[in-house]
Amino acid sequence: MASDAQDTPSSLPHRHLLDLSDYSAGDIRLILDTAREFRSVLDRPIKKVPTLQGTTVANMFFEPSTRTKLSFGLAAGRLSAETISFSKSGSSVKKGETLRDTAENILAMKCDMVVIRHSSPGAPHYLSRVTDAVLVNAGDGAHAHPTQALLDVLTMSEHIDTFDGLHVSIIGDITHSRVARSNIQALRTLGAEVTLCGPRTMIPPQIEHLGVHVTHHLDEALDRSDIVMALRIQLERQDEGLFPSLREYHDRFGITTEHMEAHPDLLVMHPGPVNRGVELAHDVVDHERAIILSQVTNGVAVRMAVLYLLAPGRQTDAAE
Repeated sequence: MASDAQDTPSSLPHRHLLDLSDYSAGDIRLILDTAREFRSVLDRPIKKVPTLQGTTVANMFFEPSTRTKLSFGLAAGRLSAETISFSKSGSSVKKGETLRDTAENILAMKCDMVVIRHSSPGAPHYLSRVTDAVLVNAGDGAHAHPTQALLDVLTMSEHIDTFDGLHVSIIGDITHSRVARSNIQALRTLGAEVTLCGPRTMIPPQIEHLGVHVTHHLDEALDRSDIVMALRIQLERQDEGLFPSLREYHDRFGITTEHMEAHPDLLVMHPGPVNRGVELAHDVVDHERAIILSQVTNGVAVRMAVLYLLAPGRQTDAAE
């Protein structure tokens, strides 16, 4: 990625990571460069550094999560931060406590940073205005999932020389995908071309204004692609009639071994969890050109980088 290494700042001019709309290409490159350094830490016998010793990180998850929640917990622990975890189940939220009151009670325990996942779009933005902690968005509704996009572009960078001219297709339910939105922001900022593909019922109208190409034909998307990212079909939305059946969806938009053979250089990604036999054929999930598990590993490194770069006392000339 030598050709992408210009104009990289030494620190982030941001107080929070709410989405990637105001993060420059230099900001993103700094996070990726820092994540690569932490990635090497994860390969050591002792996978821990004292970088955030004395910092307390609160993980507030109001939605179910496996990879993201575990990844942020590991990231904070690898940096020697103290962590406290909150989940909606069994909390005072069920007694009517508001988001602001919940956050303020947790912050009264002297937390420095808050990682939040919430079903309501804009919840992290709201907390950033009413609390003093550093906020990191771990996914808010169908709006944004910035650290997922960052780990995705980090994973891509391991297989390419530059994002300039790279073609990435995102396949599936774009309308309800915070992953798609954040990836579009990151990839377009870095200079990549993005194609969106899926049923007409799953593509938002006028999304082309984001600078993407739209097609409803999988073969057209794959013909344009160096990398393809399949999104999880949210089975809970089956009753909304967005697609006739899982079998028909797979027949029209599922990536198969035949596709892999027809495109011998194509790399396949997926943010998980994968519905095997729906978005990806069983053999494609395990294919040598499927880099899904690398995404998971890189998620810890990226979240280490984000926590480190946003930790109180590190930001200079904060924009927020």
